[in-house]
Amino acid sequence: MEIMAKNRLKNSSKYFRLFVFLGLLSMITVSIVVIGILIYAKILGPPPLAVSQSTFYYSDDGSIIGESNNGQKRYWVPIEEISPSLVNATVSIEDKNFFTHHGFDYKRMAGAVLADIKAMEKAQGASTITQQYARNLFLEHDKTWKRKLSEAFYAIRLEMFYSKQEILEGYLNTIYYGNGAYGAEAASQYYFGKDASDLSLGEATMLAGIPKGPGSYSPLVSLDKAKQRQKIILQSLKKNHYINKTQMEQALKEKLTYVGKFPISNVETAPYFQDTVKNILKNELHLDDRTIALGGLRVYTTLNTKQQEIAENTIHSVINPKSNIQIGFVSMDPKTGYVKAMVGGRDYDKSPFNRAVQATRQPGSTMKPLLYYAALEHGFTPATMMSSEKTTFRFEDGQDPYTPHNFNNKYAEGNITLAQALALSDNVYAVKTHLFLGQNTLVETAKRFGISTPLQEVPSLALGTSNVKVIEMANAYSIFANGGKKVEPVFITKIETADGKVLYQHKQEQKRLLNKDLTFVMNELMTGMFDKNLDGYSSVTGTTIMKEMNRIYAGKSGSTESDSWMIGYTPQLVSAVWTGYDQGEPITLAADKTYAKNVWVHFMEESLKEEPIKGFEPTKGTVGVYIDPKSGKLATSGCPTKRLMYFTKETVPTDYCSDLPKEDASDSNKKGKKIEEKMPWYKRIFHW
Repeated sequence: MEIMAKNRLKNSSKYFRLFVFLGLLSMITVSIVVIGILIYAKILGPPPLAVSQSTFYYSDDGSIIGESNNGQKRYWVPIEEISPSLVNATVSIEDKNFFTHHGFDYKRMAGAVLADIKAMEKAQGASTITQQYARNLFLEHDKTWKRKLSEAFYAIRLEMFYSKQEILEGYLNTIYYGNGAYGAEAASQYYFGKDASDLSLGEATMLAGIPKGPGSYSPLVSLDKAKQRQKIILQSLKKNHYINKTQMEQALKEKLTYVGKFPISNVETAPYFQDTVKNILKNELHLDDRTIALGGLRVYTTLNTKQQEIAENTIHSVINPKSNIQIGFVSMDPKTGYVKAMVGGRDYDKSPFNRAVQATRQPGSTMKPLLYYAALEHGFTPATMMSSEKTTFRFEDGQDPYTPHNFNNKYAEGNITLAQALALSDNVYAVKTHLFLGQNTLVETAKRFGISTPLQEVPSLALGTSNVKVIEMANAYSIFANGGKKVEPVFITKIETADGKVLYQHKQEQKRLLNKDLTFVMNELMTGMFDKNLDGYSSVTGTTIMKEMNRIYAGKSGSTESDSWMIGYTPQLVSAVWTGYDQGEPITLAADKTYAKNVWVHFMEESLKEEPIKGFEPTKGTVGVYIDPKSGKLATSGCPTKRLMYFTKETVPTDYCSDLPKEDASDSNKKGKKIEEKMPWYKRIFHW
């Protein structure tokens, strides 16, 4: 018996030593693993805190016009701009030991493990705020052990490299509050229509309860459950000494008003313009869809909200609601190319197709100013005469004969000047000019004016039978309006990241594209559509809207069987209007044919009413003289009509109107020249 006792004692001692050894070995192994994990975490460095944020779009005055529309609203704000009541409520209910632990609450974890073992499944969580933030940043939300281990490692790195304030700020800006609202600011805006910094204790504790289950504890889903959850949170705040009993009772009695929507709408302000901006971000600046939607970008655009509102209101008031006519509209600052307003259709909700930048339509006679600028470069002057009569053009290269027709088949049946041909929109004169210059000349000139849509080298190109875009024509006329300098449509001036880093900055480059003297001559010619002194076999084409005008405009209208255009400008503003039917049906109703001009004039007048009246300043290489519009000769006192026209110095006419003897005519025109030369430029502009 004694021997057996000794053997048992010996075996027990051996087992005890083995147990101690294994325990020490386990402790050493765990210590090595823990140290290895910490060293590895240190080597990896701080995990990046780049999180998804909504992208905002701003107008030219810095006001928000829209944000990314992907069903998620993510606004990042500093913790100082979040109500202390919401911060305290979140810590109290989610992780009361947050400020004392190092990323893990071991007591809660042990309880959770026991609950999981008892339930034989992942039934209860004990994640700290640090762990939840790690999950929001880097991981999925599935309940697996693999995910929990990864979450723990990220939590270690967060605690190692970031302060408690930084971690808490990140958590409050990434937690999901339901209804697409991520973060405290988005939730405050959605549920209460206010900034997170302005939340009351009642509002803050109501919000703090939602993340536990947005589908159950949202006050917009179940007010009773939300109130029960709020009460638990308030009791927690009292227990953890954040508030007293009186504050708790007052918060429970506080009457809360819920909004249930985000204050910023994505489609109310210039939706066609915003679509164009997003398209540029993707296809021209090559940003990926996720960066555009959730990159937290600050996109500063050229949109002028006042002009946009004027454009939309004008279209709504001018066009009969019952009409099926569609519209494409663009306004631009000709000096910078900044697109100030854009309308791509009558109703964005019904058709987001942007007729201002996507559709290509026949520009009609709005193509003629480009043709006549080329003609000026080839020696034409405002007084160049050609006959206007029904003409059939025949070609030796096998082209079919071509017979252009004037509006209502009216012709001068004699010679007219270029100035009158432009003002009356004479088609025969235009085709003759086009063929005289060579059909390729207009194609190349259009390219110089920024028209990239391919044009056909055909006789009818002079009459605008080759399709172009509204934005292209607005840009082309901007080159006239700014005195002949190159310009391109600009929608975005700057792009910044959420932390203020500049990703893109528009650089303005202006180089001379056109001859400045000929450009001024062309601008003066284009005021002719509003000058009744140029009436001839028909009235000038701007007659119907002249009474609405209170300043000098240059411009050109155009029409085809299925298109109606008006493009016009001052030195401050260019706007282009196209109206027609989407499927290209003929415009037959008289009212539908008037909309383009009426929209244009009402927009320009309203947009510029507070701006100074400006004309086009004569250049040093030009001379203004009075011309008899019918003969194209220098006017005398005996001529029935006269108009002040500008020529380059070397192309001023020398012949006089024959109504007076040459001596009288010479004296009369010399006197007119002296008066003209003494006038300030703005008086010379207005004299006509």
